[in-house]
Amino acid sequence: MVSGLAHPDVVVVGAGIVGAACAEALTAAGLRVLVLDRGPLAAGTTAAGEGNVLVSDKEPGPELALARASRERWPRLLAELDADVEWEEKGGLVVATTPEAVEPLHRFAQAQREVGVDACTLTPAEARALEPHLTPEVTTAVHYVEDAQLNPVLAATTLLAAVRRRGGETRPFVEVSDVDGERKVTGVRTPQGTIPCHAVVNACGPWSGSLTAKAPLPIMPRRGIVLVTAPLPTVVRHKVYDADYVGAVASGDAALQTSGVVESTRAGTVLIGSSRQRVGFTERFEVPVLKALARKAITLFPALAGVPVMRAYGGFRPYAPDHLPVIGEDPRLPGLWHATGHEGAGIGLAAATGLLVADLLTGRTPHVDPEPFRVDRPEVMVA
Repeated sequence: MVSGLAHPDVVVVGAGIVGAACAEALTAAGLRVLVLDRGPLAAGTTAAGEGNVLVSDKEPGPELALARASRERWPRLLAELDADVEWEEKGGLVVATTPEAVEPLHRFAQAQREVGVDACTLTPAEARALEPHLTPEVTTAVHYVEDAQLNPVLAATTLLAAVRRRGGETRPFVEVSDVDGERKVTGVRTPQGTIPCHAVVNACGPWSGSLTAKAPLPIMPRRGIVLVTAPLPTVVRHKVYDADYVGAVASGDAALQTSGVVESTRAGTVLIGSSRQRVGFTERFEVPVLKALARKAITLFPALAGVPVMRAYGGFRPYAPDHLPVIGEDPRLPGLWHATGHEGAGIGLAAATGLLVADLLTGRTPHVDPEPFRVDRPEVMVA
């Protein structure tokens, strides 16, 4: 028999940022929650993230609505928990470096402004005033004051600490082999024994598609790699990325895609991305990918040429076929809830996702429209 919190109301499977946010919101609603992870806490996809909390890369629609709700919730939640997770409201700068990219970027920003996003179009001179080291090849830019950044591991562990303070429990190195129950959830199976519960939240990230054969999801891993420079004097003040990044995020192509994305951390290092590639769970780094990232960073910031790269790290993002998260109860197995498919936006979307799961599971009025994220939409449901 499993010791500890043996009869929780909810078992959250996955201790990354999304699972942690779900657990925090559920315990705040008064439920007894147990969080399980097959590895260390916050050590999977969350540990391989850059910490982005973005509205700038999302076109008008349900994901942008979720992103804006999450951007509003993050600082309030961190204040409630009295937590320092290196939260920075640094803003984002999306840069075009060719004449052809000007009109599409302006059109994208205008569509966002029409739904309330603060997106200020800049001249090349204005962009370079914000980022003095930016390439002189800039043709236009859009400044997004709402874009922010945090330390994803600190954020996840802070949320999990709040869960424990409220009487919940976190157990690393416990793998869930299946979900118990035929007509509804009755528990989860682990090598240490079966844990009875009333509900299970599947927050396994790129591994969430196969949590149980009773309710599979077409969630696939999409690999991303980030370079980290040695600490520098301030070279980059905002999150800066090339305008083609938006297209790469929205693409469903399995082949390698890279975009110039550059930002500094509080420690003075510069993070350089981004890449997207569906190669299963292959962990091998490829030198051409690293070179492409470095080249694109230097294109945006020529001052980075010759700066030493200390390391590279990578991870797998949970990719959904229609590029929307899967959030809600699974009609094939009542009591099984999903919170997955956020791909590279999980850190930014986590705060609103956790609250939405808690809203739906407890019967409260949801703070955002859950309909676009439902599990039984045709693009996601597996027969």
